[in-house]
Amino acid sequence: MRVNPKYTQWGAVTILTGATIFTILILVFIIFFILEKGLPVLGLSFLTENPQEMGKAGGIFPTLIGTIILPVFALLIATPLGISTSVYLAEYTKETRITKVIRFGTDCLAGIPSIIFGLFGYIFFVITLGLGWSILSGGLTLAVMVLPTIIRTSEEAIRAVPNSYRKVSFSLGASRWQTVKKVVLPNALPGIVTGIMLSVGRSIGETAAVIFTAGSSLRIPSSVFDSTRTMAVHFYILAREGISSENAYGTAATLIIAVLFVNLLAYYTMHRFIAKRS
Repeated sequence: MRVNPKYTQWGAVTILTGATIFTILILVFIIFFILEKGLPVLGLSFLTENPQEMGKAGGIFPTLIGTIILPVFALLIATPLGISTSVYLAEYTKETRITKVIRFGTDCLAGIPSIIFGLFGYIFFVITLGLGWSILSGGLTLAVMVLPTIIRTSEEAIRAVPNSYRKVSFSLGASRWQTVKKVVLPNALPGIVTGIMLSVGRSIGETAAVIFTAGSSLRIPSSVFDSTRTMAVHFYILAREGISSENAYGTAATLIIAVLFVNLLAYYTMHRFIAKRS
């Protein structure tokens, strides 16, 4: 029995629309649930004061500093390495077994649980290299963790640039590096930025890899060799130990607002860049 194409079209649209609405409702529910419980706690004193009584009272200022420093430190290391690797794989190599192994390895690394990265960072950076629980150990661990994401997303963005752009550049006498720098990377920038922002979101919300390597000190760090605590770790400790549910929700609300702000800023900057180029 042949089904009318109109009915199959209607059914497909209905299922896809329902799935989209369901996903959006879950996201909205999570955000509003956290904000409803966390926003009453937020205030200038909560954001600018130091924690007291292990976080039961006071604010979260040191954790704000740690949440900013660690992802920035990780991205300063992972971004140039990831983009350079993706450019090499996409522009300077042919499809061989070695490149397939590299891509398979990066895909595997991207799927490894974060606690494994935390154990690796603890054994290698904290103990073997003697860096201790510090911003340096935590940043290096986060850099290793987000590196596969940056490599794969950047490579896909670079491969999405039409080959005709490269051919026109070569026909004008440009070298391969000039073509990559002036033609390929600018056109692949939106996709590269997307991968970087995904890495920022994962770094900000990471707990296991950070608590094993950066520690959980509530003091404001004065150097990269000092321990620090991020908002995600602070929320985890407050919730797990039952220290203060109010401060835990306040920390979670601050974390969600920070992630939303970073993503909105990145998308705004990306669209402005695309608009200028067009």
